[in-house]
Amino acid sequence: MVKEYTMEYKKEAIKLAKEVGTKQAAMELGVPKGTLYSWLKKESIGDIDLGMGSRTPLNALSLAEEIKVLREKNREYEKENARLNKVNTFLEEATRFFAASRQK
Repeated sequence: MVKEYTMEYKKEAIKLAKEVGTKQAAMELGVPKGTLYSWLKKESIGDIDLGMGSRTPLNALSLAEEIKVLREKNREYEKENARLNKVNTFLEEATRFFAASRQK
């Protein structure tokens, strides 16, 4: 059976893990260590926001890098989309040409 935890519970568990250590916090809370580690990882990448002051320079840098990567991927997708639009236009024109030649 999968147990679901509220976001508030996760936030408090993360705070406790940062204070006493992940292993100790997991034992005290009765939460599997792997689950607590995954919450800590999510918090470090910004998926779980602990509120004011939870951002560190390391987190901010990783988020900035992530934004940079996402913008680059967006540019690549826009280029690919433009190329595919050109191919699509060409194929539509070719279809019209061959359809017209069959009607003659």
